[in-house]
Amino acid sequence: MKRYLRFWLELLWLSWKRYPGQTSALIVCKLLSVVLVAITALALRDVVNAVIDHDPRTAVVAGLVAALAYCAMAHLEGLDTVIIFVLVERIGLLELQPQIDHDIAAIEGLDHLERAEFLDRVTVVRGAAWGLVFGMWVAVDSVFNMSRLAVLLVVLGAVNPWLLVLLLFAAAPLWFEQRAQRMVNAAETETAESFRLQRHLFNLATEAATSKEIRTAGAGPECARRQAEAWQDVAKVQLRARIRGARWQLAGWLLFTAAFGAGLAAVANGAVSGAGTVGDVVLAITVLINLRLAVQMTVHRTAETAGAGRLIDPYLWLRDYVAAESARRKGSQPAPDTLRDGIELDHVSFTYPGTTRPALDDVSVRLAAGSVVAVVGEYGSGKTTLVKLLMKFYQPDSGTILVDGIDLQDLDANGWRSHASVIFQDFGRFQTTFGETVGLGDLEHIDDVERIEQAVRWADAQDLVRRLPDGLDTQLGRSLGGVDLSEGQWQKAALARASMRRRPVLFALDEPTASLDPPSEHAIFKRYMTRARSLAEEAGAIVIVVSHRFSSVAGADQILVMDKGRISERGTHDELVAAGGRYAEMYGIHARAYAIA
Repeated sequence: MKRYLRFWLELLWLSWKRYPGQTSALIVCKLLSVVLVAITALALRDVVNAVIDHDPRTAVVAGLVAALAYCAMAHLEGLDTVIIFVLVERIGLLELQPQIDHDIAAIEGLDHLERAEFLDRVTVVRGAAWGLVFGMWVAVDSVFNMSRLAVLLVVLGAVNPWLLVLLLFAAAPLWFEQRAQRMVNAAETETAESFRLQRHLFNLATEAATSKEIRTAGAGPECARRQAEAWQDVAKVQLRARIRGARWQLAGWLLFTAAFGAGLAAVANGAVSGAGTVGDVVLAITVLINLRLAVQMTVHRTAETAGAGRLIDPYLWLRDYVAAESARRKGSQPAPDTLRDGIELDHVSFTYPGTTRPALDDVSVRLAAGSVVAVVGEYGSGKTTLVKLLMKFYQPDSGTILVDGIDLQDLDANGWRSHASVIFQDFGRFQTTFGETVGLGDLEHIDDVERIEQAVRWADAQDLVRRLPDGLDTQLGRSLGGVDLSEGQWQKAALARASMRRRPVLFALDEPTASLDPPSEHAIFKRYMTRARSLAEEAGAIVIVVSHRFSSVAGADQILVMDKGRISERGTHDELVAAGGRYAEMYGIHARAYAIA
């Protein structure tokens, strides 16, 4: 609860700092509402007593006060609601949501995206900024509702001090409600993985990229069945938690209702016996009814406040995780503009989270500055993992990666990546304009048409751009009303994106032409080999080519053959062919396959 309080105070301070007038007006509205409840009750008592005492002037004045107080309360409640929603949308959608997105994107690695505990929290927090800010105002409202309870009890105590005992019974629904809400919150976190599964199955059957195979295989009914099972798992756990919680809520309200009835009976008995006035009875009834409403509203708001925990706990967990990752991984040394020695991997091993087999196992190799390095091997041999570690997406479990003698972990991640260009085999398909999807490769120059056109030429994508209806301004993605590209066209767009940076010191091409036809592949590799030599002269750049097509790697200065996470062979093309090992065998199979084709 202390963490919740600190978080709510942060949000309240942010609201006041950004919108001081509206925030102050909202607090004043809530304060006046508390006072007006007591004024209304006291004025109604005076009306009744004045009528019995035949004092019309006092009755009229008291009646006017009661009417004005009631009207003011009604107006303030409406104004309160309007201001809250304005502030929640402004702070939640314009302040907190961008901060959540920034925090998640600020994590420099990728391993968190493969951890269930992280994904569970993201599932809950995604789009939750509105609820987080609304939860803060609900908490504020709970404080004022409790203040209203206190004021009502003070007024009630003036009629009969024993009625103050109701305060204890008013706490019962609050305590039981919080217990019930904790059960519901725990159930939501427990079912987050099943919730993600059912959403994944829904996407499989409804997205164009996967629905073709689903329909061809006739697997739609099976996807629907499994999605229903996942939903049932979610509903079963959450329903069980809500039923248990409802029992606790019922117990709390039964206690308060019994005390409420006893209090009314005591006041009525006092009036009959002459210990009080009829006005006291009216006052007591008015206060008790308002007390019941105040308790009900307090319980409701307290439940919402406790319910906000289902968002706050994951949000604070994510925030702590981001802070811990930033402290653990943050390098401060600037990345080199030019490589002089190169990159050295010294006994590097790495295993992906949730697996047991090393993706890289005791890898040691030197990548000389100004060299073209080819990495070949079967699928799952560790080729892409090597590139990911060089991009600082993961930290080695053991061993070090040195860049010109400096540990890669000591380099600023953003600075290092700004000196690198890479295309991965699972490249992104960004549904923006074609020019922007290329320009994203160097965000500072996303509007530089000349640089974008040069990158398009490097990727041999000029004909593709000419065929697009609006050229570089063509919107991509049918879901956004644009055009869709073939797999090979998307890959050319990704190649162009990787070519945006003019002077990278690390240029990695991970299966860059897997979706292209042989003529396009040959033309592109010829261009990139020329560019690689130019980058080597300018910046001592290392160009890494990961490919299963051996004709593409024959001209590399060094070829690394990977097998089960280890480097089994290394050397030039001629050296490896002459050695007659695994590389020579795979090259022969590849050459014969192309000859037959």
